[in-house]
Amino acid sequence: MSSSLFSLKGKKIAFSGATGVLGKSMSLYLANEGAEVLILGRTPAKVEDLVQEIKAIGGKAFGYICDVTDEKSIQEVYAEIEKDHGYLDILINAAGGNMPGAVITPDKTLKDLELDGLRKVMDLNYLGTAIPSKILFPLMLKNGKGNIINISSMAASRPMTRVMGYASAKAAIDNLTKFLSVELCSKHGAGFRVNAIAPGFFLTEQNRALLTESDGSLTGRGNQIISHTPMNRFGKPEDLNGALHWLCADASEFVTGTIVAVDGGFGAYSGV
Repeated sequence: MSSSLFSLKGKKIAFSGATGVLGKSMSLYLANEGAEVLILGRTPAKVEDLVQEIKAIGGKAFGYICDVTDEKSIQEVYAEIEKDHGYLDILINAAGGNMPGAVITPDKTLKDLELDGLRKVMDLNYLGTAIPSKILFPLMLKNGKGNIINISSMAASRPMTRVMGYASAKAAIDNLTKFLSVELCSKHGAGFRVNAIAPGFFLTEQNRALLTESDGSLTGRGNQIISHTPMNRFGKPEDLNGALHWLCADASEFVTGTIVAVDGGFGAYSGV
């Protein structure tokens, strides 16, 4: 087997949401494998810190400040990337997350849902993926091939209690992934692919308080999740790297429209 099948050396990868817990781990991994990682983020200090961390391990990284929900902001970044790099090989849409207003907690009902929070979580997750895909896609056309990788969630296919807005937004990501896989292939050729990774439960800053107590023990919800995960643990950030590498590499060149679950078996278990 040729090692070039899995080589990421020199691939130009634009990565939104890279400064989060999972995004940071993935971007460091990709850079360590020889990819050139273009960090897209809203917070200059976080972007610069990650760029420097990648450079410290001998990787290539470049920072671009933007808001993935703002079309004008992404258009400006398009111009910067075109000037600096000419084209893109891969776009990873990892910007996303939940918001308190789009949650229905056990002590509340549907009437308490905050519609503004619902709009914001849909904007961040869905438009935050659709807008960069639309605007940065021509940078792949310049290369004659391209690869978009979205970040979904197990909440997309199996709606979780509480997180109404987030689950709905991630379900939209699954649909968008499949739609774009057909759209790009049919109109631009087989060199254009769109897939998604659907992580199971990983401890991040956003969900840590929901899943663990201050002493590190599991909350009731955390126990429910572990009891429904055959591998009996939460995911570690590095658990995503294998699937990510495969989707970025030429090894998956006949794979498009696929949602790859990395969930410890959560999606396969009925609870019985």
